[in-house]
Amino acid sequence: MSRNRPTLGTIVAKRIAFFAVLAMLVQLAVVISDYYWNTGELSRLYVEQETQRLSEGIFVDRDTVRYQLPQTIRDRYRQDGAGYLARIRSANGTLIFESCDPACEDRFLPVDIDRPDFWLRSLTSGKPLTLVGGRAFFIAGQRFLIDVATLGDPQEVVSDVLWNEIIEHLVVPMSILLILVLGATLLSVRQALGPVRAAAEAADQIDPMDARSHLKFDEMPREVAHLAIAVNRAFERVAELMTSQKTLTSGIAHEIRTPLAAMKLELGHIDHPRARLVEADLDDLVRFVSQLTSLAHLESFDHGAFETVDLIEVSTSAVEQVAPWVYENLHSVELIKDVDSALVRGVPSLLRDAVRNLIENAVRHTPERTHIVVRVGSHLIEVEDRRMAAVDQTVREAETDSLGIGLKIIGRIAEIHRGKLRRSTSASGSTFTLTFRP
Repeated sequence: MSRNRPTLGTIVAKRIAFFAVLAMLVQLAVVISDYYWNTGELSRLYVEQETQRLSEGIFVDRDTVRYQLPQTIRDRYRQDGAGYLARIRSANGTLIFESCDPACEDRFLPVDIDRPDFWLRSLTSGKPLTLVGGRAFFIAGQRFLIDVATLGDPQEVVSDVLWNEIIEHLVVPMSILLILVLGATLLSVRQALGPVRAAAEAADQIDPMDARSHLKFDEMPREVAHLAIAVNRAFERVAELMTSQKTLTSGIAHEIRTPLAAMKLELGHIDHPRARLVEADLDDLVRFVSQLTSLAHLESFDHGAFETVDLIEVSTSAVEQVAPWVYENLHSVELIKDVDSALVRGVPSLLRDAVRNLIENAVRHTPERTHIVVRVGSHLIEVEDRRMAAVDQTVREAETDSLGIGLKIIGRIAEIHRGKLRRSTSASGSTFTLTFRP
């Protein structure tokens, strides 16, 4: 679901683009309104644009001046009386180009006066534009005087003037501003979210049972850092809960074991077969309480206690501890090492308890003279019981039901170490395998 959601950069980019377009539309309306109703400014722009276009056809080759009407305005100034007039003279009055009617001399400034660099006169007010004007240009060191006139603007050149003004003063600057603002914003968002992205990736790997787990918020923006601080506080509360749960389970175990030990001591003074049976039941009850306490401790275990552990050393220690008890119960045990070392991250005491519990389960739930094989490989420990006779399906199901909480404890130890407990059966017995991540 999170992958289908748009990124913050996408959301910001869409919002900026939307409001930029909205601002451009508003500004476009303002520009069009301002220029369209301001006839004087529109007339000035008309003269500047038309004279500029006409000047592009002037070519100076040393002392020779040639003129070619630009293609974009050729149709406009080749037809006399079409509503558009133009005349180009050099500074000494030499005529270079002319597209006029007989009234040109009455409309344009006389040749024998000192011409200004720019002049404009409206013949009629309002629209369509009816005006005359001129402008001076310096090309190749020579001064040229260009005069233009429009009588009613039949080709709506004023629209072209407006559009060029919009492009020059609105579209181009706003586009540059949008690109710069959008790029700067996206870059800022990316840089600001870099620590957040790293924290999100770290959060996927966080172990809630590790009291040292926390998110780094030093480089995060203040608003996002509050969320990281809240998550760290939640982990602190989990750590406090783990501590209180350990204290509670330890107290329960102590309170229960004490009266059980007193009962067993009193039963020792009774010389009767039934007293021995009760003692055996009490031993089972003590072991069951111990298992419950161990399981409760595992549920609140702190993963911060992990260290590098050699599975061979752990298995060897567990076999040495339980071997005398195994032989007392008329079983045998063997340790096989498939590798020289098998290093994993974990807690030695928990792994040792897991191996010892697997061996004890194999002894308790198999007939006499069963050979128990503990095999250590790369990132795995196998405990196999090899019985003298084949085991039928009914016996196998009964043994599975009787394993109960012991296997839950071993499975929980495997989960704490990010591993798995698997059980397989064969004609000769059962094999329990603890596998760990590399």
